[in-house]
Amino acid sequence: MTVARTVADVLTEHTVFDVECIDRMYLNVYQPKLQYAAGLVGYVQRQLGLPIPSTAPLARITDRFTRAVHRFAKTEGIPWVDFAKGQRKDDVMLERLKHFTAAEGVVFIGRAQEKTTVFRTEKRRHPDGVTYPWIVKTTGVINQFYF
Repeated sequence: MTVARTVADVLTEHTVFDVECIDRMYLNVYQPKLQYAAGLVGYVQRQLGLPIPSTAPLARITDRFTRAVHRFAKTEGIPWVDFAKGQRKDDVMLERLKHFTAAEGVVFIGRAQEKTTVFRTEKRRHPDGVTYPWIVKTTGVINQFYF
């Protein structure tokens, strides 16, 4: 006579979960208020304390981040890859992973220029000819970093 067993009982006795390598992890930050122009204007005015809504100050934040990524790569001795147009990131990863001998760490940092949704400031004019900045959602080619 056999005793009825659950799937969980069988799996517990006969399987092992073992992770040898995570070759990629994605981190996408979704900030709902920054998904539309009015939310970005609020961020520029309230968080950055700037009276005129413009995306220009955001470039300085991006530049600081980019310098920090480069500094991290240099300080930690992490190889840097500028992806060529059409180059498959998975192919680069698989090739570099073959030669990666550390128990853990960053295999390389890659930079690709990819088309994505961005906000830009454009100049508009009042009927009297006076110009003012206006933030619009558009697309642009920007740097994307892969760790």
